[in-house]
Amino acid sequence: MSIEFAPLNVPLRRRLQTAAVLQWMFSFLALAQCCLAAFVLLALSEWWTLAVLYAGWLWLDWDTPTNGGRRSHWVRSWRLWEYFREYFPITLVKTVDLDLNKNYIFGFHPHGVLVAGAFGNFCTEATGFSQLFPGLRPHLLMLPFWFRIPFFRDYIMCGGLVSSSKSSLSCLVSRPEGGNVAVIAVGGAPESLEARPGALTLQLLNRKGFIKLALKHGAQLVPVFSFGENELFDQVENPAGSPLRTFQNRLQTIMGVALPLFHARGIFQYSFGLMPYRKPIHTVVGKPIPVEQTPSPSSYDIDALHEVYLQSLTEVFEQHKHNYGLKEHQHLKFI
Repeated sequence: MSIEFAPLNVPLRRRLQTAAVLQWMFSFLALAQCCLAAFVLLALSEWWTLAVLYAGWLWLDWDTPTNGGRRSHWVRSWRLWEYFREYFPITLVKTVDLDLNKNYIFGFHPHGVLVAGAFGNFCTEATGFSQLFPGLRPHLLMLPFWFRIPFFRDYIMCGGLVSSSKSSLSCLVSRPEGGNVAVIAVGGAPESLEARPGALTLQLLNRKGFIKLALKHGAQLVPVFSFGENELFDQVENPAGSPLRTFQNRLQTIMGVALPLFHARGIFQYSFGLMPYRKPIHTVVGKPIPVEQTPSPSSYDIDALHEVYLQSLTEVFEQHKHNYGLKEHQHLKFI
């Protein structure tokens, strides 16, 4: 296989963009393990008292990820995230104004391999969320076990990440003052195993937990489709029923996380590696679906609202797909 190397005269700004995405990849794939190792080494060193003090702080702060988190506007506004946005680039598309006195659940689709669009749009200010939706506070939901890792939990909460537990989501969307946005990658880990260029399959038919909570708390549902999310990485073929897919499904059942075997380009060459391709991401925020608060929703209530949500998401996709390079015959598939 021939290797296509990057030219030596790449502009500095593009190198900074690559460095920003490399940092993000490291944070996503290895920072948690490094933070855990650092805590263990600290506990075994002569500075063990610092580890004890942090453990005490961790005990006192244990519930923060389920009580709205602890965001930092300073971290969300780092210049680093501007370079991250420019690498792809990422664009946040607003279709309607949102009432800042209401709470919202944004259903983000598709999950992709590493939810780059969700991170760039809702965990940073690089795409101008606060300017487009003044008064609203976005929170991206993430698996609870990540918030048990020392130091790492504090870093990710700075971006607005919170636990994806039911109590965490309920805490956000039940606040009477409104203005909270809970962003959920609805397809979750299983959908990441479907993520590859051209894929339009969404794990959604049996995903109704967020619908039930929206009804219970009267939160408005907003379908969000991120065009280009699945174009960032190739993935080793893993059709349903194959040994690899069977292993991945079993691992996901046991650990709660998926293991997509993805690849794309490298840092200094374009032929192989784990860096994402430079493909544009356009994240379209659709119109809110009015939801009447129903403290004890029935199965009929949940199914009816779920069907409305599927229709609304399909409308967002169909109305905007031509703007972002998709053809008339390309449609969403729900499984």
